[in-house]
Amino acid sequence: MSDWLRALEGTPAGHQAALALALMAAVLHALFGALQKGKHDPWASRAAIDGSYALIAAPFALFVVPWPEPHMWPIFAGAFVIHVGYKIAQAMTYDRGAYTVVYPVVRGTGPLFAVFGAGLFFGEHFTLGQWVGVAVLLSGIYGLALYNWRHLAAGRETLAPALGFAILTGLFVALYTTYDAWGIRSTADPFTFLAWFFFIDGLFMPVYMRRKLLSLRGAEARALVKRGVIGAFVAFFSFGAIMMATRLDRVGEAAVLRETSTVFAALIGWLVLGERVGPARAALMALIAAGAVIVEFGR
Repeated sequence: MSDWLRALEGTPAGHQAALALALMAAVLHALFGALQKGKHDPWASRAAIDGSYALIAAPFALFVVPWPEPHMWPIFAGAFVIHVGYKIAQAMTYDRGAYTVVYPVVRGTGPLFAVFGAGLFFGEHFTLGQWVGVAVLLSGIYGLALYNWRHLAAGRETLAPALGFAILTGLFVALYTTYDAWGIRSTADPFTFLAWFFFIDGLFMPVYMRRKLLSLRGAEARALVKRGVIGAFVAFFSFGAIMMATRLDRVGEAAVLRETSTVFAALIGWLVLGERVGPARAALMALIAAGAVIVEFGR
């Protein structure tokens, strides 16, 4: 599998595979955000998810994939620090703001700075047509956040700090997208990076939230464990897909296409959380999708 993936890098087939992976990551990332924002404390939810994927990844990291090259250990340490910052900022965001308002802000901030990062560190440059696509996509994302904010019935008193943390989280998204793309390209076997990333990345939150987790009993504990295991598999395919996409093809394009997750988040809000969509939100969701299409075909 690893040899086959390496053969796809930089090829037209690799581009198509990266496109499919980025879109899959978009769907699953919206689901991942909803899992963390659900009825449980977002800090505890994140700890349960991280602990689950660390335990699942451990045997693969230790006994299945090739051992990381010596130069990978500082890279893993950097990824650990960046993702800790991202998780804290994300939990602070979800703790204070309505999901359908703060999620688009997070996802709208991330790709813009990721595109700049890809140009700076990987020499990638968007065409004029692709920048038009980015502008269309971001106008839809921020328009969706503004629309949801205007129609917010509760939680306005904490919305201002929530939006501040959402922007900070978006900056961390851009940082980890660029950094992880460099990390997965720095090892011969991409599955080595993925297995060790999930193993190391999952260690912080369970330790940080250990008192909260140990205090849970009965049905509440079982529900959180279930959420953690489901979230772990969603994370494997969501974060794993986008990291693999950035190895196979251009980082900036993958980052932008992933942000169609905002459309899927709105659909989750409608289908699962019982929120209304209406013609205005549907039009904004179509604008986001149109922007992604322009980015893809404006190469």
